[in-house]
Amino acid sequence: MDLAGLKQLPLGVQTFEKIIDGNMLYVDKTDAMYRLANGAGQYVFLSRPRRFGKSLLTSTLRCYFEGRRDLFDGLAIAKLETRWTRHPVLHFDMSLGKHMDSARLEEYLGIQLAAYEGTYGITEPLAGSNNRLAMLIRRAYEHSGQKVVVLIDEYDAPLLDVVHEDENLPLLRNVMRNFYSPLKACDPYLRFVFITGITKFSQISIFSELNNITNVSMLPEFAAICGFTKEELSGVLSDYVEAMARALGISHDKMIDELTYRYDGYHFTWPSPDIFNPFSLLNAFARKRLSSYWFETGTPTYLIEMMRKFDVAPSQIGPIRAGIESFDAPAERLKSITPLLYQSGYLTIKDGDCDADVYTLDIPNNEIRTGLYGSMLPNYVDSGIGELRPILFEMSDALRSDDINGAMARLKEYLLSVPYCRDTNSEGHYQQMLYIIFTLLGYYVDVEVHTAKGRVDMALRTAYALYLIELKINASAAEALRQIDIREYASRFALLQLPVIKVGINFSTDERTITEWLIDDPRKA
Repeated sequence: MDLAGLKQLPLGVQTFEKIIDGNMLYVDKTDAMYRLANGAGQYVFLSRPRRFGKSLLTSTLRCYFEGRRDLFDGLAIAKLETRWTRHPVLHFDMSLGKHMDSARLEEYLGIQLAAYEGTYGITEPLAGSNNRLAMLIRRAYEHSGQKVVVLIDEYDAPLLDVVHEDENLPLLRNVMRNFYSPLKACDPYLRFVFITGITKFSQISIFSELNNITNVSMLPEFAAICGFTKEELSGVLSDYVEAMARALGISHDKMIDELTYRYDGYHFTWPSPDIFNPFSLLNAFARKRLSSYWFETGTPTYLIEMMRKFDVAPSQIGPIRAGIESFDAPAERLKSITPLLYQSGYLTIKDGDCDADVYTLDIPNNEIRTGLYGSMLPNYVDSGIGELRPILFEMSDALRSDDINGAMARLKEYLLSVPYCRDTNSEGHYQQMLYIIFTLLGYYVDVEVHTAKGRVDMALRTAYALYLIELKINASAAEALRQIDIREYASRFALLQLPVIKVGINFSTDERTITEWLIDDPRKA
């Protein structure tokens, strides 16, 4: 197989025309796009996480509605579309409208409107962004004789960073509500309105006034309109998988397994094909290295602030059994962090009953798991993931050698070297800290596991054993072990067919680390 002639990867390129003219890799989504534009409704909303292909989809729609047939040669839509009518297209990108006060946001909207007003001969714009948009739509319709297409990409970007702010959110929301308000009144002049974003703001006119808007975010026919499927990985992307496998010295199948473990697992409806994170996958192909590309672009400030606001413990993030109303909820009505975690791509659907609208949500893949828990680590110890990573490597090496004692010794050394954060007198603090650390190792971990006679603090499962871990504060490891025995925690796991190892741990608030641990391993009796 000759891999030298692979097409250039479109890293950072979100413009369809540039990808096609540059002969870059394009994974054909035009069949779904055609159905979106010709049957989903006149007003359509699509929610997907950041860097998931929404902007490229919007750009592709723009080229389609501008009638640029030459760009689509060889793609699925070339066999579906026969008319290629040229419509006037108003394409507004809100992604740069972040970190602005209301005056600067008004100015930003004005700049976007001015870019089109000259095209349609508007030399004296009306006052107010809403009036300017309404005039622009009507003038574009009159000028061309065709109905207008309005594309609004990342409509919620100006609001997301202030979603946790009681003062600024209403001010910016009013600006955006005013801007979007003409869309309903301009209905006679509109062919299609497409809006993308991450979350829903119910008090913006898009959702409060456009009562006929179609939210396609969870419709099965559009589940794979953004992102890459396993079928595409094995098909159009197969040569890139092979090139990466050769660079890393592993087999093609092993490479697919590694990419799946790290970047797959998204589902935006149920049932759904597995969706890979496109940003991470393309970067992995380009650099021929497995890393946390999507997560390393930055966890949004609003998400971290909202997690603090709701006092979210790491072990509470997933899995979660939830009704659709509790995670597909507007941003202003949040009663938990679940909707933002889901809409932002940190949780996804893993199972569901569509008839009952009840779903199981969980973390999509290892990139998100390690990134999310790593970002929460500073809530428990004054340390980042960089300082912890060498210790994780050594702990993981010890556990792979079935050496829990060695893993505990390395953990103690780490805790002695870093200062702690708040609430260190709480057993729950240490429990959640250990939950993060063991989860970052890549093992199955659960806390507060119910048994017939109580709840065991933590269960850790490796390839060799199931560890039942009981924590004590300013007591003794022996007391922790006695609790495991007295309450017969081990009997709850008898059917797992794994050796059950009991581990008692004592933390000292004075010494601010593990002071002792005891291990009861029946294999060594």
